[in-house]
Amino acid sequence: MQIGTLRRLSALFLIVLVGGTARAAEPPKSGNPVFDKAVQLVLDKFYDVSALDRFKEAVRREVEDPKSPLTVTSPDERVHQAIDTVLASLQASHTGHFSKDTIDYFELADIFRYAIRDDIKRLFPPDGDVTYPGIGMIAKPGNGLWYVSDVYDGSPAARAGILVGDEIVTVDGAPYYEIASFKDKVGRAVDMQLRRRPGAELTNVKVQVESLKPLPTFEKAIAESARIVERGGRKIGYMHLWTLAAPHSMGAVAEALAEGPLKDADGLVLDLRGRWGGGSADAAELFVGNTPPFRLIPRSGEQELANVRWHRPVVGIIDEGTRSGLEVFAYALKANHIPLVGSRTAGALLAGRAYLLPDDSLLELAVANAIIGDNVRLEGSGVQPDVPVEFSLPYAAGEDPQRDAAIDEMQRILARGEAQRG
Repeated sequence: MQIGTLRRLSALFLIVLVGGTARAAEPPKSGNPVFDKAVQLVLDKFYDVSALDRFKEAVRREVEDPKSPLTVTSPDERVHQAIDTVLASLQASHTGHFSKDTIDYFELADIFRYAIRDDIKRLFPPDGDVTYPGIGMIAKPGNGLWYVSDVYDGSPAARAGILVGDEIVTVDGAPYYEIASFKDKVGRAVDMQLRRRPGAELTNVKVQVESLKPLPTFEKAIAESARIVERGGRKIGYMHLWTLAAPHSMGAVAEALAEGPLKDADGLVLDLRGRWGGGSADAAELFVGNTPPFRLIPRSGEQELANVRWHRPVVGIIDEGTRSGLEVFAYALKANHIPLVGSRTAGALLAGRAYLLPDDSLLELAVANAIIGDNVRLEGSGVQPDVPVEFSLPYAAGEDPQRDAAIDEMQRILARGEAQRG
């Protein structure tokens, strides 16, 4: 073989090989603008280049499968299923596809409102305020049924007495849908049928439908969750940190501890079983920071909180809902020897960003890796509890073994402290 030919083949070999492995050819286009836009965003923005060959093969299989063709005229449901299938090949958190028939869509739209700022007023006229019709309740599917997984504190669902674990049988006599069950019903009550125990008679409740703003709803739920549990003459505070993404999330916690219902608590149970992460990476400083608390006192004499630090005992509750920024929070607590009760966190710690697709569905995409300290990566591994306690959702009837175990742990901590002082 001539030297010139060898050189040309070598150059071609270097183009095809990247990092010692063959790079897959670009996947074929499907002809569907929504699917193709999602694919292109992954190819352009996804943080882990090493996963793209696997992704391209998944796209190729999806497009070329004769049993499930993707065309411009494909139904939305088929397109969304295809996007979910190819995204799953990336095996990463902060990567998903959300349509307007889910609560996730609206909550993420508010969390990522800056990323979609050019379209926010068009999507949510006239002022760009993200809202959806709902009752402040999240449900998860299982075995073909829907079970209440979260009830936001202070919400219509909480006021109506809906409990975590309830099976949702019907809403106004029809099957339950996250958004459609409450659409065009804001300002009036819906009739819900729930089943609290397997085979039990149905429980009927009336729930007022409201126009909910996701981030303010979270802030209200955090503030409303604060309460004191009396155990053995001790005051144990409890607060549920639903997310760090709302602007006033940690402010609500600080106010409850410094001036609100938890100011006289002997210890605090902090519930990190959230919906979303977000927030500042140093949010746990309120509990583990070394700077002293201080107040500002203007001429009027009315004190203003400038900095709050909690120096009394803390116990955290974690589970698979503890993700992203809340996982960093949990890791910081554990690193500072604050006990964690519950089950392993989600192992979902990457930096995500939202993109709008041509049908206004939302694509969340991991765009950066996340490392804690020298080389700690929680993605895929999570944070393990110090006191493992499992929780079974179906028909829990509001019972919460993880919260109960955390309160018991706090009792033991306070008792030990009293014994040492005595």
